Amino acid sequence: MRIKTGAAVVGLAIAGVSLLGTGSASSHGYTDSPISRQKLCANGTVTGCGNIQWEPQSVEGPKGFPTSGPADGKICAGGNSQFAQLDDPRGGAWPATKLTAGQGYGFRWQFTARHATSDFRYYITKNGWDAGKPLTRAALESQPFLTVPYGGQQPPSTLTHQGTVPAAKTGRHIILAVWNVADTTNAFYACSDVRF
Repeated sequence: MRIKTGAAVVGLAIAGVSLLGTGSASSHGYTDSPISRQKLCANGTVTGCGNIQWEPQSVEGPKGFPTSGPADGKICAGGNSQFAQLDDPRGGAWPATKLTAGQGYGFRWQFTARHATSDFRYYITKNGWDAGKPLTRAALESQPFLTVPYGGQQPPSTLTHQGTVPAAKTGRHIILAVWNVADTTNAFYACSDVRF
């Protein structure tokens, strides 16, 4: 009986350390409109995605983008090497949501766990960027085209931001959505491929 009890205590201790080690287990989310790369992997539309197919909500990295945050070339994965498949441009062949430049659009987040939020920011690539290379800051417009302040509130399980897609865009682009968490040093990142 002592051996079983001791094993149970050790097992609980390991589980407790594992939960403490994740630190951000209470905050997760991704965009599904326009559909993000991680959601395309999770729903099986895109294969060969590695671990992200089981946890599309976990693309978390340092906040402060664009002055800090994930390194260039690692932005779509939030700087997480375990999700590096999201940074692979796949020859510019990620499935893309069709949009019309200048149209109104509902940008939607799904949250598997809600977290106090500073804001949401949406960036888009410049005309002439190279869709065959991993995303860099130089490929993005310098300012977000949509910023939604959230004042430290917790979002509901699904949240849609109404905005306007930038005008004068043609061809393939990436919309980078950034969810800045209020009470941690991290943010969540989602890259959505779009076609105008």
